[in-house]
Amino acid sequence: MTTDHFQHPVIDTGRAHPARVYDWLLGGKDNYPVDEAVGETLPPEARDAARQNRAFMNRAVAHLAARGIHQFLDIGTGIPTAPNLHQIVQRTVPSAKVVYADNDPIVLRHAQALLVSSPEGATDYIQADVREPDEIVRHAREVLDFDRPIALSLIALMHFVTDQEDAHGIVRALVATLPPGSHLILSHAAIDLFPELAEQVIAQYAKGGIELGFRTRAEVARFFDGLEMLPPGLVTATEWYGEGQEPPAPQESGIYAGVARVP
Repeated sequence: MTTDHFQHPVIDTGRAHPARVYDWLLGGKDNYPVDEAVGETLPPEARDAARQNRAFMNRAVAHLAARGIHQFLDIGTGIPTAPNLHQIVQRTVPSAKVVYADNDPIVLRHAQALLVSSPEGATDYIQADVREPDEIVRHAREVLDFDRPIALSLIALMHFVTDQEDAHGIVRALVATLPPGSHLILSHAAIDLFPELAEQVIAQYAKGGIELGFRTRAEVARFFDGLEMLPPGLVTATEWYGEGQEPPAPQESGIYAGVARVP
């Protein structure tokens, strides 16, 4: 099952976009010279971080699917990179329902790949910005049952939302719509693990017109206020794995990651 609510906004190829820079860092081809220009100025660790984020997402959603979570809302999904979230969870739960949201129009061009659901399940895509949580939830309600647990996925997203834009308030508003038994999956760039590298990345993104709000561990932990952290708690992306999963190979990471349950 798929649904179609698409509009067709114009793609701005003269300004870098986080989703397209991320695609370049992952070795993708769906980006423009302006995105590549930002990516090429970043330290090699930025590519490692992109891969680490993706691997964390894979482990986290697989773990929740195995725990019986059958609905997923993935905001800031980015350009499709196999395996996509729905492919991971529908291996375990063919009837799983997934709603994707992103604010980059180029993702819309690839939404057909995101919407190839298993016959038993459902996928949908909305062109929307996390800064408009009410709009995202309104649309997601058309596919997801907000009386049953939902996993909200915010992978490498909230460090693109500044404190002035009330990043913590946005996450609180989204989590507040979720029923008990839901989960928040979140990864976030750290300012305090490798400060010099972090400042370099922030400066290079700024030259491309993208403002970043990297945060300390305490500031990232605030996104999980009132929630029940799953083991191993708030750790780096390469340290997180669910019960019964193979531990990732030890590797330094400048990304915090965690999964928490809505009580």
